[in-house]
Amino acid sequence: MTGSPRPPTASSHREARKIAVASFVGTSIEWYDFFLYGAAAALVFGPQFFPSDNALASQLAALSTFTVGFIARPLGGIIAGHLGDRVLGRKQMLVVSLLVMGGATVLVGLLPNYAQIGIAAPVLLVLLRLAQGLGVGAEWGGAALMAVEHAPEGRRGLYGAAPQLGVPAGAIAANLVMLGASTMTAEAFAQWGWRLGFLASVVLIGVGYVIRRRVSESPLFEEERRKPEQREGAAPVRSVPLVEVLRHHPLGVVRAMFATAASTGLGYIVLVYTLSYGTTELSYSRDALLTVVTLASGVQLAAILGWSALSDRLGRRRVFIGGGLAQIVLALLFFPMFDTESLAWAMAACTLAVIVVSAQYGPLSALLSELFPTRVRYSGISTGYQLGNVIGGGLAPIVATALFAAQGGSFAVGLYLAGMALLATLAVLLTPETSARDLRRV
Repeated sequence: MTGSPRPPTASSHREARKIAVASFVGTSIEWYDFFLYGAAAALVFGPQFFPSDNALASQLAALSTFTVGFIARPLGGIIAGHLGDRVLGRKQMLVVSLLVMGGATVLVGLLPNYAQIGIAAPVLLVLLRLAQGLGVGAEWGGAALMAVEHAPEGRRGLYGAAPQLGVPAGAIAANLVMLGASTMTAEAFAQWGWRLGFLASVVLIGVGYVIRRRVSESPLFEEERRKPEQREGAAPVRSVPLVEVLRHHPLGVVRAMFATAASTGLGYIVLVYTLSYGTTELSYSRDALLTVVTLASGVQLAAILGWSALSDRLGRRRVFIGGGLAQIVLALLFFPMFDTESLAWAMAACTLAVIVVSAQYGPLSALLSELFPTRVRYSGISTGYQLGNVIGGGLAPIVATALFAAQGGSFAVGLYLAGMALLATLAVLLTPETSARDLRRV
């Protein structure tokens, strides 16, 4: 396939690499914003915005605001899908999503806490979290499509890894900021230190804006827009992309949803839940866990690239199903390893988890893009991916916290993660191999 003729609309290798870098940088900024909030929710938002005599209730309330962002993500994906498929295109939606997400993050850094303005503080925090959810919901679909639709023949898995790399890169940046801020006194960190990372986002917004304004639009989207029925003077296309997706490609949405849920579920357990669980229920220090998660995220960068490139050679299904089976086993081993309260075992558990997760998460951009035609691809992948994130990523930290409290241990949490991995594996097992498909003829 690698030597097959290039379609006339395909980007040059140089342009494809430029787009991939732009997708990586943009999504890294957005995920920095998202994970910074997650780390703050796990470490400081409880006493800052939800003070309570019951530490567990305060922690659950803070983590619930993290979940609120996930609930908003499908709506952001639906809105962006419609605009990206019918109105603005992929490129312009990426600029809009960056501004929405980044603006909300800066405002969180400026938000007074409960002691200063009372109940208005948590209410405004939730509203800003909703805005973050809308922004990141709009972000992923556009970034994935820009990378995949510009990719050279036979390299969609590798180039589609660009937006996936933004997750560990954003987590690394967010955790390094929190580590830096935590070197100050506990009082200074609680009063204003945690805000610095949120305010720094204003610089990142400027960098991301400049980069995204300079890239070219997706060639497949431009080709779709040039079709006779799309030209000026032709009868207008009145169909709503989401309606068209649900009517003609419902199985694609279901497959995308379950394929996404498992990898994001275990991923957010490692990147978010462990920070709260390890410091409140176990004897780990905050800085030690931030360091463990940061190092594991560095490993994930390499793992995503490796598994994504392998999916171009072996096919999406083989890589994904292999990762899913490994994740079922790892889900049952993760907490017994982590609960030893040994940093070495915690590092091993988190490292193994991100390697396994990456076999599913790395090829996901290409796999989901190959399920839908260009005409509704933004809407299709955004809807499936964001619904999967609600089920897996958004609920995972709060479900894990509740299961631990109900059972008094972490075994039920492992079963929950293994169950999601099983559903994801079955979903892809029932999906035909997609890596050889021509995206123009899906």
